[in-house]
Amino acid sequence: MRQYLTIPNALTALRGFGVPLFIWLALDLHADGWAIIVLVIGGITDYLDGKLARMWNQTSRFGELADPAIDRIYILATLIVLYLRGALPLWVIIALLGRDLILGIVTIALTRNGLPPLKVTYIGKAATFNLLYAFPLLLLALSDSIAGTLAYIFGWAFAIWGIALYLFTGVSYFRTAVKSIRVPPSARIIEMRE
Repeated sequence: MRQYLTIPNALTALRGFGVPLFIWLALDLHADGWAIIVLVIGGITDYLDGKLARMWNQTSRFGELADPAIDRIYILATLIVLYLRGALPLWVIIALLGRDLILGIVTIALTRNGLPPLKVTYIGKAATFNLLYAFPLLLLALSDSIAGTLAYIFGWAFAIWGIALYLFTGVSYFRTAVKSIRVPPSARIIEMRE
């Protein structure tokens, strides 16, 4: 139990608790400033939890599973909020959620074949970071001001890169998973022994 009580895991959990707070602030209160702060804290903790876990040798199974799961939940919640507030078109949500749905099915297939989940790549992390940078800016872009105009420009710059990388890594993860699943179980045992 002690191996799970680490600062990186606490940061991951903190990010998870930020999801309902963000939804409440952005949809119920329209407190965009506070909602943006929650998103920024989410982005910072997403960076720090993995960095600290590796630096302090505190990686855990919880972190491996919870970190990407909470990232997906954060992205889903933010997409829905931004769509409901009129900051994102529907095609963006369909593209990003479609990617996650396909990879969710692939993850189930990996598990059923006794294989570990896919490892998050550097480009995959970069895609998530770009989206996590874009979302607060797109929320800020709803304000009718110079800051809103600048946020719109930079928010969409991050969003376009994030969407492109997110879809690219989705294809890459899918191909890796299919290759792993196609390896016969007897060959997997031989590979693990070597």
